[in-house]
Amino acid sequence: MDIDARGPRFGAAVTTVVLAVVLITGSAWLLAWQTLAFALGAAGGVARSPYGLLFRAVVRPRLGPPTAFESPEPPRFAQAVGLVFAGVGLVGLWAGPAWLGLAATGAALAAAFLNAAFGYCLGCEAYLLLRRVTVPAE
Repeated sequence: MDIDARGPRFGAAVTTVVLAVVLITGSAWLLAWQTLAFALGAAGGVARSPYGLLFRAVVRPRLGPPTAFESPEPPRFAQAVGLVFAGVGLVGLWAGPAWLGLAATGAALAAAFLNAAFGYCLGCEAYLLLRRVTVPAE
């Protein structure tokens, strides 16, 4: 079942804010929260992530009906990619080196910002590229 395309973009906007605050404050606890959000989105899909639930409960009822839908697999893969970067960021912030934590967080922030501001999902594009190279043409 396809998902409302506005949901992942909303999640990316919230993620952008969270990761920007992590970079400003160096808060490993806030990055741990974002890592959990990525993990839930990767495991259950973006509609079941904390930001997806917030979108469905609070934001979507205030919007008109969706006009664009997308397959849930690419955003789910993007959440898994974000999980890897956030996980590396956590290791860097908690165990060092701090520059690794900040660099990984910055990379995740850049990807989230691209999706939030321009609707360009790097993880989704990586998913489609991997599918093209690994799934034989019919």
